[in-house]
Amino acid sequence: MNIQFQIESIGEVKVENNNFSIKLDKKYVPGLENLAGFSHLQIVWWAHLTDNAHSRGRLVLPKLFKHGPDSIGVFATRSPFRPNPILISTIKVQEIDFDKGEIFTPFIDAEDKTPVLDIKPYFAMERVRDCAEPAWCQHWPK
Repeated sequence: MNIQFQIESIGEVKVENNNFSIKLDKKYVPGLENLAGFSHLQIVWWAHLTDNAHSRGRLVLPKLFKHGPDSIGVFATRSPFRPNPILISTIKVQEIDFDKGEIFTPFIDAEDKTPVLDIKPYFAMERVRDCAEPAWCQHWPK
């Protein structure tokens, strides 16, 4: 089954002098209503810098991690090389300018002008307390 989708960005990541923010397009600013009070947000973004036929076709990647397997399936990674380069970052909210439609954060692992597809509040109940991981990444910070 191959269904086509139409996705429109709602804004973009801004990175200026080591300052990070999400700047919404004007028509999406009303969607920020009642977002105040959330300490963290999930930002869904498009990895536009790796969006090409070659990257979309890479389903098995070479060794990515020092203690990891020699090759790894793309779905066992957060690599931007994927069939649909959709990525998610959880950010800490420093400030929200509701008039200008801008969310300021200490950091997001996306480049300047990265298209933002969606913003979702992060709820504490989403934390998985007894999360299992394969042996090759057990040494990573919890």
